[in-house]
Amino acid sequence: MTEIRTPRDEAEARAVQDELRGRVVLDEAGPPAGTGLVTGVDVAYDDARDVVAAAAVVLDAATLAVVDEATAVGRVTFPYVPGLLAFREIPTVLAALDALTSDPGLVVCDGYGLAHPRRFGLAAHLGVLTGLPVFGVAKNPFTFSYEQPGTRRGDFSPLLADDGEEVGRALRTQPDVKPVFVSVGHRVDLATACAHTLRLTPAYRLPESTRRADALCRRALREATA
Repeated sequence: MTEIRTPRDEAEARAVQDELRGRVVLDEAGPPAGTGLVTGVDVAYDDARDVVAAAAVVLDAATLAVVDEATAVGRVTFPYVPGLLAFREIPTVLAALDALTSDPGLVVCDGYGLAHPRRFGLAAHLGVLTGLPVFGVAKNPFTFSYEQPGTRRGDFSPLLADDGEEVGRALRTQPDVKPVFVSVGHRVDLATACAHTLRLTPAYRLPESTRRADALCRRALREATA
C-alpha cells in the first residue's frame, strides 16, 4: 500500500492529487461482473464533533450475500473543500479495509473516480493507495453534463467534461428511476464498472454494496458518538 500523505492545506492537497494521478491504471478491464468479491465502502460524519465513521462490506458478487464487514472511527483532519473530499475520508476508509478478514476484491465507492475536476476522485485515490480495482457510483453528476439515458434498466449516456471527454456514464439501474453516475477509479474499465453496477442493483437505484456500507457506517457513527 502506498503511504498516506496528510496535506497541510488545499494547495498541498492538490499537489498530492496531481502527483498520484500519474499512477492511475486505466488500461485493465477488471474482474468480470458477477465473479469474485465486491466491497462497498462509505462514510458518515458528525461534523459537530469532527468524527468520521467508515464501513467496508464485502459481498459475494454472484449472490450479493455478505461475506465480511468492518468499521473504523476516526477524526476529521481536513476541512470540507469540494474536489478534496478524499482527504477527509481516505484514512478511516483504509482503516476499515484493513480490519477486514477477507480480500476486498473489487471496491465500489459512493463517489467519483475519473469524474473529478482533476480526474482524481476518491475511487482513483483509494485505488492508487491500495492497488485494488476501484470505481465510483455517485448519486449526482457533480459538475459534468449528460443527456438523459433511455428509460429502461441498463440504458446509459456519457458523462462529459467541458472539453467533450467522457469521464463516466449516467446509468439507469431501475426503469424510470433517476440514473446513477459511474466513473472508473483504478484497474477497471467503464464497461466493466457499469456491468458490476447493474449486478449490484437488482431491486434499488443504488448498489447493494453502497446501501449496506451506508447503513453500517451510520450505525458505527451513532455508537461512537452516543
